[in-house]
Amino acid sequence: MHLGKAMIGACLVLAACAPSVPDSAAGVGFDDYTSYQTSREAELAGRPAPVPEGPQIAQETMAALGTTAPLSATAPGGVAVAAAPAATPMSAPAAAPAATSNAGISDEQNFDAVSARESIESDAARIAQNRQAYVVIQPTSLPTRPEDGRPNIVAFALATNNPVGTQLYSRSGLNAQSRYDRACMRFASPDLAQEEFLASGGPERDRLGVDPDGDGYACWWDPTPFRAARAAGG
Repeated sequence: MHLGKAMIGACLVLAACAPSVPDSAAGVGFDDYTSYQTSREAELAGRPAPVPEGPQIAQETMAALGTTAPLSATAPGGVAVAAAPAATPMSAPAAAPAATSNAGISDEQNFDAVSARESIESDAARIAQNRQAYVVIQPTSLPTRPEDGRPNIVAFALATNNPVGTQLYSRSGLNAQSRYDRACMRFASPDLAQEEFLASGGPERDRLGVDPDGDGYACWWDPTPFRAARAAGG
């Protein structure tokens, strides 16, 4: 009898010394498993979950913290905390005023601007007006070169047909090449040399020494481009 009582006493002592088992619902916003089960059943049934009860922070503490925000009882462990103040909506930046007049800038790509002043009828009228104002300028002959007493090298080129280097006129062979080099260096272009050559008695006579081969063409002048231009023009 005494042994049984001793064993019971020992068990009670061990139970008192054993650490308490934590509640599986603690730490997830509920005081115990019962409150968690009640909230879960309400969620499954489609009812609003009951708010867990817990200690409230005193209003004096809230005032000391410098906030008057309402208390919220939805914090884990049932401790009420101050709700964050609602953010003040920021006003959108004012849009830049629309340009009403831009001198020199076309608005032809602005559909609203064009459609406000144009129509299918106005487009047709403008096209008809442009067609009436369209003028085709026919090509005309080149003006006649005024007579200044100087030889016309173009007319001379078209009046001849012998190639460059083909001799037609007799020439003296005395110092012909050295005289030719000195004489042609005085002219800025072959055209000027040919013009001066014709004005000085050419092509029959070569007083300047610019046509030693007797083909009728001074220095480096060539009548081929003028003949080709006439042939191309028909």
